[in-house]
Amino acid sequence: MFSFLYYLLLLAVPLMAVVIFHHFKKQQHRRTTLPPGPKPLPIIGNLHQLDSSNLNVQLWNLSKIYGSIFSLQIGFKPAIVISSPKLAKEVLKDHDLDVSSRPPSLGTTRLSYNGFDLIFSPYSEYWREIRKICVVHFFSSKRISGFYHIRKSEVERMLGRISEHVSSSKTTNLSEILMSVSSSIVCRIAFGRRYDDEGAERSRFHGLLNEIQAIFLAFFVSDYIPFMGWVDRVSGLLDRVEKTFKELDEFLQGVIEEHEEDHNNGKKGEDIVDVLLELKKQGNLSIDITNDHIKAITMNMLVAASDTTAATTTWIMTALMKNPRVMKKAQEEIRSLYGKKPFIEDEDIEKLVYLKAVIKETLRYYAPAPLVPREFNKKSRIAGYEIEAKTIVYVNVFAIHRDPETWKDPEVFDPERFIDSNINFNGQDFELIPFGAGRRICPGIPLGSASVELITANLLNSFDWEMPQGMKREDIDSEGLPGLARHKKNHLCLLAKNHI
Repeated sequence: MFSFLYYLLLLAVPLMAVVIFHHFKKQQHRRTTLPPGPKPLPIIGNLHQLDSSNLNVQLWNLSKIYGSIFSLQIGFKPAIVISSPKLAKEVLKDHDLDVSSRPPSLGTTRLSYNGFDLIFSPYSEYWREIRKICVVHFFSSKRISGFYHIRKSEVERMLGRISEHVSSSKTTNLSEILMSVSSSIVCRIAFGRRYDDEGAERSRFHGLLNEIQAIFLAFFVSDYIPFMGWVDRVSGLLDRVEKTFKELDEFLQGVIEEHEEDHNNGKKGEDIVDVLLELKKQGNLSIDITNDHIKAITMNMLVAASDTTAATTTWIMTALMKNPRVMKKAQEEIRSLYGKKPFIEDEDIEKLVYLKAVIKETLRYYAPAPLVPREFNKKSRIAGYEIEAKTIVYVNVFAIHRDPETWKDPEVFDPERFIDSNINFNGQDFELIPFGAGRRICPGIPLGSASVELITANLLNSFDWEMPQGMKREDIDSEGLPGLARHKKNHLCLLAKNHI
């Protein structure tokens, strides 16, 4: 037995050396047709130069050296980075179909039930059908209006919790409050109930959310250096993925069974699981919906929708606290129009021009999703360079939103730049693409925007905000955490005073 392993090892080592040599030669040839970039090392490429905790800033700094398009080698995978609105338009509009899939990852593939979801599913007829289902049944204007009572009741509940803090002169952890209201809105829309009450169920729910995010961000060696995939198993990462998937599956299976029991008892709701179960029952779609499809889609809602809304509203309040002039102007707009009205409704927000400018500027300045990753599905030409199929492309939204050729004083938070401006974040104006563009643009923009506007308007209308004793505005940092949505690293803790 040992002699067999010995001869096998003797055979494997030179074979591996040949594979690595040929890959290195191929890499060198490929670099003659790719844009310039930092020189890669054998096997690991530029991995030693990249840190996922601050990747968007690192790539922005590299763009200052190598230009608005440059190349990287991530293990065995080639990549290019785009850092200007013009090139973002060329990639995401002119070559939209060529980059209509996201780069696959072992972790996201497993947690998305092998691509049954909307976010990570490769571009295909299946993806188009799933997107159509989501847009028609969850993100249409009619459906968003139908969800208003949920958004309103959860925002009112949020205001009540903050009022309790005011009464007891307690500091409000806005980061936690905003994550709570965002997840409660999404859970009620998706599942028909919240999972944010105190107790073991709340801890389990939030623990699962955090672990899913961690898996999405985890670096799998097998994704980039296939012959070293054993590292993922030795490190325990594969076991962690399976454990998280099992917990997620058990949670979502329980949700489905609760809904099926309600249906059997003649009770039918209008949440997303109800709609998907009805579509499954009807069976008149081009795909046969199974429970795994339902789980994958609701997982997307659970993670992406709640995270983006919470991150965006936290950054808005961060920006306003750091810029008291802007805070005062935003509050004066609301209060001059609506006086001491106890709650700002959806229809009221249409008149809040400055508030909408504040939100746009926050999406520009803080970019809750700072990188848009895609993958070329065929050989293409970008900015005159030949880009091979399977090349990853990172559109650096963070860098584009700070492009000095596009934005005057890009490092200054200035909502006035959007007053009397037609620039919007719907994917048509490539200087402002916080949610991407093209076929893979986030379909939940209308729901997310409605939630962010309602939450922010009422936070500014109901309360005046101050720094806790002993702290100054300058103490508020702008460090972010890596993730599908870029959360503030350190919680935003403030003192609220009743206005109404």
